[in-house]
Amino acid sequence: MGLQESSVALFSAEVKLKGFKVYKVNVDSPAGHSYNRKDFYKISLNTGRYIFHYADKSFETDETILFFGNPHIPYSCEVISQTDGYACLFTEDFLKLNERSESMLHSPLFMIGGTPIFQINAAQKKVIADLFRKMIAEQETDYPYKDELIRNYIGLVVHEALKLQPSAQNHSQKNASVRITSVFLELLERQFPIESVERPLELRTAQDYANGLSVHINYLNSAVKEVTGKPTSVHISDRIATEAKALLQHTNWGIAEIAYALGFEYPTYFNNFFKKKTGQIPKSIRVAHL
Repeated sequence: MGLQESSVALFSAEVKLKGFKVYKVNVDSPAGHSYNRKDFYKISLNTGRYIFHYADKSFETDETILFFGNPHIPYSCEVISQTDGYACLFTEDFLKLNERSESMLHSPLFMIGGTPIFQINAAQKKVIADLFRKMIAEQETDYPYKDELIRNYIGLVVHEALKLQPSAQNHSQKNASVRITSVFLELLERQFPIESVERPLELRTAQDYANGLSVHINYLNSAVKEVTGKPTSVHISDRIATEAKALLQHTNWGIAEIAYALGFEYPTYFNNFFKKKTGQIPKSIRVAHL
């Protein structure tokens, strides 16, 4: 193991032990990270020029940005130039010790369909940077309740970002259809990313999800259609298509391997599915990103 790999391993071990790590970003840090699933949730505040690859999308920015990374969603960041920044890594268990934090992990900030990157102005940067500095200072103290205090600071950063979301995204209904739809969408997202051909997609159909949620398929379909306007099967196929595009763009797996990993018995079935969903054949996506 090289020096850099050893440092990363020690850093990761520290986060796992304590549940969190807050730090100032080194301007001379490496100019990119591999596109894969990470071990922790991440919130970072950075000023500079970056290219983010998140799920099957890419974002380029040269402003001050606030980024939210989810361990269930693969991403990478190419640093073109960097002036300053802060970052906080934390585990799901660390944040969940605060019951009020449960909603944060299911906010649009950490969901694949949400907005993980915000461009912020100088006044917003000052407020959020101050919260990061307070976390860094608190991290070094012997205060017995510092974990709770840091959780509160993380919550404040999250709420600053949520205030930038359209208000319609932040209200929630409490009826049964919304609840079962929310659980379905969470279970759907937990199937991804696919990280190994040896561990293919487990839940492929609406019936699979109904079985997993212990509800009748007709009830699940009715609830999901009522709340989202789209059938359960469309949500599943859309998410599989998104994952397929990400795997074609960011891995060197063969198309047949990707087809198998996503639950298709034959590559021709995958090719037909992908063309129907995207209007392109898988090979064209792969060639475009070589």
